[in-house]
Amino acid sequence: METGAQLSEFDRKLNANRHGLICIIILVVGCMGGITTGFKAVESAFTLSLVIIPTMVTLSLLLAVAPMRWILTATAVSIAIDILLLTYFLIAG
Repeated sequence: METGAQLSEFDRKLNANRHGLICIIILVVGCMGGITTGFKAVESAFTLSLVIIPTMVTLSLLLAVAPMRWILTATAVSIAIDILLLTYFLIAG
């Protein structure tokens, strides 16, 4: 029963800080997607779509005023994919 109370408290805090989080998410996700696209993601349709789709899903969820849990999940996936691809591009040269 405590887990449900903790989750609702977490949701309440997320929604209370929604506007600040949205600004940070737009900045981080947008810049990471752009940087990753600039690092050879343009050369392959597969890597380009691997970067663009999660980035656009995250930004669309922000625009649609979706629940913050969905937005944070999409943000985490988008940033993780961007970091993995950036690391691959830097190592592969």
